[in-house]
Amino acid sequence: MNKTRDIQHAYTALSQKLATIYDTAEAENIADWVIESMSGKNRQERSLAQDTLLTDAQEEQLEKYTAELLQHRPVQYVLGESYFYNLKLFVDENVLIPRPETEELVHWIIKSVGKTSDKQKIVDIGTGSGCIALSLKMELPDVQVFGLDISEEALRVANINGKALGLAVHFEQLDILKAEEGNHLPEFDIIVSNPPYITLPEKESILPNVLQYEPHQALFVSNNDPLQFYKAIEQFAQRKLAQHGSVFLELHRDFAVATEQYFMGRGWFTELRKDMQENDRMLRCSKIKF
Repeated sequence: MNKTRDIQHAYTALSQKLATIYDTAEAENIADWVIESMSGKNRQERSLAQDTLLTDAQEEQLEKYTAELLQHRPVQYVLGESYFYNLKLFVDENVLIPRPETEELVHWIIKSVGKTSDKQKIVDIGTGSGCIALSLKMELPDVQVFGLDISEEALRVANINGKALGLAVHFEQLDILKAEEGNHLPEFDIIVSNPPYITLPEKESILPNVLQYEPHQALFVSNNDPLQFYKAIEQFAQRKLAQHGSVFLELHRDFAVATEQYFMGRGWFTELRKDMQENDRMLRCSKIKF
């Protein structure tokens, strides 16, 4: 192990190694994130301190990180951190890595709530790391926010994030597929979810860094029906959504129209939106016209 490597050469060497499994731009972005996390210096600060040598401890840490990254382990799990809607979150293999598309869903909710948030209640179904629930609480501090998940380990992660950020979100274990669960919960003004929606035949097309490391319970439907969780959420909303409330959903782009049609067939007014990639990705549903 080279004990005298400077910070710039460490970045370059890591970029080159990662370029064997990622495209050049992604390899450079991952290397930049790793070196910044290790050194506490961003790219501009490192450019002014290129001759700074890594410590022995940093060298050992970098070797460990490099080995894990070359096994396709996502950088967010390697570093134990991810960023979502200006929040730094702890993540591990018990929760999905937050995606930029989900930030668009959060932004839509915040804009829809606006200045009328006092005394409103929001529930995030399948909260995972708590990224949706916590970002909504951060941006809408007067709202009472709940986060539900079937996984005890996911809720452990969500609670770690809530405490670290000083955000009071009520996290609770619940299986949304069991209709009898949740009767004790209050009515909600907003129900939001980014539920599992990938069918088993789609496994072959999923990248190894996702398939090997991210929790399958949060990715895949259990009965090969891509609408399995949306149907359960619709039933929950029939019981627990306030009269003027809305349901906000992140969608599988291939089944977005089918999801909207399902809700319309159940008497909901709907609005389907595209994400930054121009894919049908987000759905809003209400029992009254918007």
